[in-house]
Amino acid sequence: MQPVTVPSADPSAGAPPPPLPRAAPLLRRMAAFLYEGVLVFGILFATGLVYAVTVRQTHGLAHRTGLIAACFLVLGLYFVGLWWRSGQTLAMKTWHLRIVAADGGPLSPRRALARYLASWLWILPPLALAGALSHPHLAAYYALPVAWVVLYALAALLHPRRQFWHDALCGTAVVDAPRGTPLPQ
Repeated sequence: MQPVTVPSADPSAGAPPPPLPRAAPLLRRMAAFLYEGVLVFGILFATGLVYAVTVRQTHGLAHRTGLIAACFLVLGLYFVGLWWRSGQTLAMKTWHLRIVAADGGPLSPRRALARYLASWLWILPPLALAGALSHPHLAAYYALPVAWVVLYALAALLHPRRQFWHDALCGTAVVDAPRGTPLPQ
């Protein structure tokens, strides 16, 4: 006797997968990026102040490695925590943007952490290049990051869904989030 198969009660069985999320407009994402920079400046200033008082830092270069590690950790807690919990930072809420997984769902803590680490592609390559120059001019520390950010942002236009490349790498997407839109489950 052959086993009886029961048809699936799931109406989505055999249905095509939902479309992959398309990126929000590049200008809005860059506006949120600039606003996020202002907020990050405040976070880093407060972190530096607390760190300096805690370790009794008397010179800007004293305990520098610890300060860099503390800033990296605090920024990680800020971004990963907000991306995982609500999919939005304050700047993203202001500009009605949200980070979702490639399937449109919320980010897992692991995916949020991966995105945080990959998002350092925004700033580390030009700083590493400026630091590798034997005698970099002070302008190199400003011009290289600005040029890199512009090129990196424009490179999103080469992606089929207009995503930033660190989002493509991590399986995330920055999408429109109209006011009052709940986080996908």
